[in-house]
Amino acid sequence: MLSDLVIENVAVITMDSEQRTVRDATIVVESGVVIYVGPAADLPEGVSERLGQMPRLPGRGRIAIPGLVNAHTHAAMALFRGYADDLMLQEWLTTKIFPIEAGLTPDDVYWGTLLACAEMIKSGTTCFADMYFFMDEAARAVEESGIRASLSVGMGSMAENAGGSGGPGRPDGFGAALARGSDFCERWNGAAGGRITTMLGPHAPYTCSLPFLSATAGRAGELGVGVHIHISETFREADEMRSAYGISPVEYVESSGLLDLPVLAAHCVAVSDGDIDILARHGVRVAHNPGSNMKLASGAAPVQKMLSAGVAVGLGTDGAASNNNLDMVEEMRLAGLLHKATLLDPTAVPARVCLEMATRGGAACLGLDDDIGSIEIGKRADIVLLDFAAPHLSPAGIADLASHIVYSACGADVSAVLVDGRVLMEDRRLTTLDESAIMAEAEARALRLAGRVDGNRTQ
Repeated sequence: MLSDLVIENVAVITMDSEQRTVRDATIVVESGVVIYVGPAADLPEGVSERLGQMPRLPGRGRIAIPGLVNAHTHAAMALFRGYADDLMLQEWLTTKIFPIEAGLTPDDVYWGTLLACAEMIKSGTTCFADMYFFMDEAARAVEESGIRASLSVGMGSMAENAGGSGGPGRPDGFGAALARGSDFCERWNGAAGGRITTMLGPHAPYTCSLPFLSATAGRAGELGVGVHIHISETFREADEMRSAYGISPVEYVESSGLLDLPVLAAHCVAVSDGDIDILARHGVRVAHNPGSNMKLASGAAPVQKMLSAGVAVGLGTDGAASNNNLDMVEEMRLAGLLHKATLLDPTAVPARVCLEMATRGGAACLGLDDDIGSIEIGKRADIVLLDFAAPHLSPAGIADLASHIVYSACGADVSAVLVDGRVLMEDRRLTTLDESAIMAEAEARALRLAGRVDGNRTQ
């Protein structure tokens, strides 16, 4: 559903190529596309004449930013929030996540994804990249919610290591896995009025053989889609790959030919300078997940080096089982603070870079930067409004607004969310989803899944 509307008297951080901030602006949306953003006094006559027919969205006291892009998550894992905390990654996966995932049904993934969509919309995310299984049900949830998403089926060829955080968990050979992922791409790419795009999703180097990765590259080329994969999430992974193959995970994936495709690489924590050169040379886009990487003690990705090398970097939350929320405003703040502390450099990864990673950078990661990621003429009207009438955001007049959003704001400050100009939330009320019903259903399903693994559980 495409919409026409006007937002008046709003401060706008456009995130366009000129990095414009307009303190008192008008945004005009027609058929879901931004046709004007700037001072009201500069409205072109042809646009001004049409404003009387358009509905208004209040802008005074609000800051407009491009919709936030969550460049890597596993949406349905919102069902596992709080289930397995304070564990090392391998223990977390093998003793908790793999066993509980074994009981998932398609309906569980549908309701878990609805829960994630509700949470993301309420904290300003308008687009996300997801890799998991039962993805037809995830796509159905995306279609109903009105959010935008890039979806992929988690695939692999080494069943003994597969599963978890998007792993396939099925022992029926890589031909069947690749067929599932390909069929999903063909069914859903361009669906929901273009809001759903697809990628192929080989899980990770340690769950995918070189022949499987090569086959995936060939199929992605045939389908005209990109590839979403975890690479070098931990130093243990990198050490084991070097021990087994004599090369890093990045070099392993490169040797398969996969990096010749548009690739979204999640994490890239344990990468060397040589690995970064490979990523830059192939135009690989990296999804940085600071919150999840910190919580699982995986380490800090060398984001400053990646950016300096020209690698496109976006921000992701990873799944809510390892974060434990999907709040991209918080993720921006974590990104800014993590690299300052790690590098002992207060100038590292400054606020506007964090905001760029969460908007333009995320859009580039998903191959959607021609359509979203900034508020400018011709882009889709994926717009977030934050209410600045709060003590923790005052005073705002002396502050750099981007800095204020990254270091002072939180997801709960988001008051309105638009995708394709359609209002998905206004005054903190979702317009497309019944959040109370979703939370009740998610609670029941989570208790059933946990009870299957752990026996009777008490709240």
